[in-house]
Amino acid sequence: MADPWLVIIGVGEDGLDGLPAASRSALDRAETVFGAPRHLALLGIAGQAWPVPFDITPVLAHRGRPVVVLASGDPFWHGVGGTLAAHLAPDEWRALPAPSTPSLLAARLGWRLEDVICLGLHATPFARLRSVLHLGARVIVTLRDGAAATELAAWLTSQGLGASRLWLGEAIGGPRERLRHSTAETFELIASAPCIMAIEAMGTGFLPRSGGLPDSLFAHDGQITKAPVRAMTLSALAPRRGEHLWDIGAGSGSVAVEWCLAGGTATAVEARAERADNIRRNAQGFGVDIDVMTATAPECLPGRAPDAIFVGGGFSARLFAALPPARLVVNAVTLETESLLIDLHARHGGRLLRLDIAEVQPLGRLRGWTPSRPITQWSLP
Repeated sequence: MADPWLVIIGVGEDGLDGLPAASRSALDRAETVFGAPRHLALLGIAGQAWPVPFDITPVLAHRGRPVVVLASGDPFWHGVGGTLAAHLAPDEWRALPAPSTPSLLAARLGWRLEDVICLGLHATPFARLRSVLHLGARVIVTLRDGAAATELAAWLTSQGLGASRLWLGEAIGGPRERLRHSTAETFELIASAPCIMAIEAMGTGFLPRSGGLPDSLFAHDGQITKAPVRAMTLSALAPRRGEHLWDIGAGSGSVAVEWCLAGGTATAVEARAERADNIRRNAQGFGVDIDVMTATAPECLPGRAPDAIFVGGGFSARLFAALPPARLVVNAVTLETESLLIDLHARHGGRLLRLDIAEVQPLGRLRGWTPSRPITQWSLP
């Protein structure tokens, strides 16, 4: 680390005036400086702008020569730092970060940064917020441009969160800094990039944190693991943050969605194209990433090894034989599949449950219990 050839420098909106001595010294020694046109302009340097589309190959081509790369604020918060570090040995580079824009905005608002959720929404759907918003949550997000601020306020309002308090910051940390306040439902502010928004969430449109979200929140054609059964299924799957799920015969993908909301990742396997489209629509609506395979199992199985597997349809002895070791939960509604599960339980153990659920519905002028199809659930640790 004594003499790395690459130095990654964080640049703020105050440009050259905000750089410490170490950053200025690295710039003086550099033969080549790479950066976005905005960063180069802030420092008044005629360096090399990043290629479009973005590519670090030009930097790597100068390996061994004194090079500086400019980044916004902290290069390791949605910056180029992580990308470069993944391609270099530890002794090839060092970083000289500046305060990140979320840090600066939190300081302006007097918010404890450890209590704030910071997200980059400049290239991510607003639905990514659904899993982190709760009453009183404080969230700071970067935005694509000024128009995105208006779009985000409208999205929050559409989610029943129009009472949320918003602070819109522009060019935070520089001479053009501006910070204004509004609510989502009354938002009429016009902003210019670079901009960032702080949210204090208020309203009634927050997602429940328990398993078994209402069926009405999902796009489906009737092929959906109903909310009460889904809650039991998720309990048996026991999702843990960072784990990967195979959802086979996924239908609407509701189990995969809730698994991801619990902090995991998922691959959904669904044979029917229209249902696969519903899974993608649900993933987008809930702001989660699900890899969707329009295929049948076991002919096609995901490449990534699972920590847990859920089979909601199409289970067979042949599929069971093809599955890798993982926590397994299978739901069956047919007698044939139930018979198979009884046999597998006898041979492999696990837990076998029968779920009989009935719901009150109108019966003439009165009410009565309307039973759903019984579910046989086998889970194997």
